[in-house]
Amino acid sequence: MKTTIDIPPGELKAVVKNTGAKSRAEAVLLAVKEFNRRRKLAALADRLKGSLPNFMTLEDLQAMREDAKWEAAK
Repeated sequence: MKTTIDIPPGELKAVVKNTGAKSRAEAVLLAVKEFNRRRKLAALADRLKGSLPNFMTLEDLQAMREDAKWEAAK
């Protein structure tokens, strides 16, 4: 679908540079896809927050990091 939008030149140039796209249209499409992907991941994380009762706690993670056998495995 074609649409006309006004994007500041500096922002558009940065998007093209940061995406490595060959055209402005490709750069905008990649940016939109990335934005949508991140929103979906954030929504999934919010939905799953607190729903994994057997998941490692911060205290478990800290104990694991301080454990000598984990240090040796690095």
